[in-house]
Formats: sequence, C-alpha cells, structure tokens
Amino acid sequence: MSKADREERKKKVIDVLNEARAMELQAIHQYMNQHFNMDDKDYGELAVKLKLIAIDEMRHSEQFAERIKELGGEPTADPAGPIQKRQDVEVIYPFDAELEDDTVDTYNRFLRVCQENGDSITAKLFETIIEEEQLHYNYFSNVAEHITNLGNTYLANIAGTPSATGLAPSGFVVSNQG
Repeated sequence: MSKADREERKKKVIDVLNEARAMELQAIHQYMNQHFNMDDKDYGELAVKLKLIAIDEMRHSEQFAERIKELGGEPTADPAGPIQKRQDVEVIYPFDAELEDDTVDTYNRFLRVCQENGDSITAKLFETIIEEEQLHYNYFSNVAEHITNLGNTYLANIAGTPSATGLAPSGFVVSNQG
C-alpha cells in the first residue's frame, strides 16, 4: 500500500473523529444549559445528572481531540449545531434521548469507517464511547418515561433535591494553588 493510500485512509478517520468531536461539543453546551435550567427550577437531582453527563461528553470530546492529534489532524472547535434553550422539563428528556440515540447510531457508522480504513485503535475508542452514550440514552429515556407516566408527582418528588455533584475542585487554578 502506498503512502498516499495510507494518508487518504487516515484522513477519512480524522474526518469522522472531527465530526464526532463537533457532536460532543454541541452536547456539552446543550446539557450544561439544561443543567442550569434544572438547577434554577430547583430540580437538583436532575440538574446534577445533566452536569455529570456533560462532563462525560467533555471527556469524550477530549479523547477524540487527542486521537485526532495523534493522527496528525487538527481538532475542530466548532459545535455540530446550535443548542435549544429554555426547554421545559417535559421536553428535555425525550429530546436528549433522541440526541443520544442518534449519537449511538452515528458513532456505529463511524466505527465501521475506522474498521474499513484499518484503524483498530480509533475503532476501540468509538466502541468504548458508544457504550457510554448508550448509558446516557438509557437514563434520558427512563426519566422521560417517568415524567410521561407520573407527571407532576414524579417532578414533585425531585423538587428541592440537592444539586451538588460532590466533585472535587480541579483545573488549572486549583492545581497551581498550594
């Protein structure tokens, strides 16, 4: 196989990685916006889970960026699309379940692109992230079902719950104190 063929195959993998990264960047913004709205409405338990899922998406975005750099590409910084703002709680969970279901489907197609182009490392990365996105889908789908079946009774039980994640402070500023 020629070097040009290998480079073309690598470019196809970088392209799907960047498309996946853009999807993750959109999900981060979407879920954090929803997190703030749920926290403002005093649905702490729902807010904290949205924040934790957004953090998962941040990790996925970083994993895709690191792999893109390993392959010699430039990670995108642009989200795949705009976020939906001011969604009612009854809309958020079916909306997010559909986003995650679409993501699982898309990432399965991207995994095949990686396999077809001989990149087992990136294929494994997609396999791992697909499993995590499926967990997100399951959560969003379950909450949507609870809201549909139980309505205000379900939401009343969550109202007033704490929104603290228990996450230890981290980041550049915290790591450089001391």
